[in-house]
Amino acid sequence: MFLDNDAAVIDGLRRALSRGMGREIELVQRRTYQEITGLLLERSVDAAWLCGYPYLQHADLLDLVAVPVWRGGPRYQSYLIVGAEDGAESLTDLRGGTHAFSDPDSNSGYLVTATDLRRMGEQVEGFFSRSIFTFGHRNVVRAVADGLVRSGSVDGYVWEALAVIEPGLTAHTRVIARSEWLGFPPVCARRDSLATEPVQALQTALMSLAETEEGQKALTSLQLDGFQNATAGLFDGIADRMADLEP
Repeated sequence: MFLDNDAAVIDGLRRALSRGMGREIELVQRRTYQEITGLLLERSVDAAWLCGYPYLQHADLLDLVAVPVWRGGPRYQSYLIVGAEDGAESLTDLRGGTHAFSDPDSNSGYLVTATDLRRMGEQVEGFFSRSIFTFGHRNVVRAVADGLVRSGSVDGYVWEALAVIEPGLTAHTRVIARSEWLGFPPVCARRDSLATEPVQALQTALMSLAETEEGQKALTSLQLDGFQNATAGLFDGIADRMADLEP
């Protein structure tokens, strides 16, 4: 999420959820999806805001608590970006260049581009001269804007949010491709913990954020409309892309 390292946004969300749940809660951050997914699987946290990709990787153990609503729906896109002055118009124009991904377990920050290449008969390692993982969507945008890499794969919601709060950053980049609409990164819990009181209280608090002033402020900071229930079918598009990467 774009709120990584944004202490004010994180604290605002924590306070709103604490009020909604009637208790103090702790929001835990980690650098990678692998780390935070591991905490959830080993029961070190009750729930986690993941990505559709790691959710589906562990669909036998995880279930959906809530999914954010952005611009009227629970979906988002992956953006392929280049520098503002770069003449590239599509992925094929980026052959031999350097590229930034956000996380190997990110749908928008890795899977979409990797599967687009696979559908072209290409692989990441052979198509780009070099690729890096920045472990943050904002970091992908920075890497492209600063010319550290030619192109990047980024969460479209994050890019659009940054265009509002850091327009000087996104102005140095340009979107050259957008994926189909895919299931927005969900809040998940272990399936065998979904009915427990803490997870049920969190679900209620998330669904009710828009009903309180504190919750509305948190949603405004996140540039989200709210949260809603969802089923696994929302992530069928991501599942299709995962299947494309299978040997």
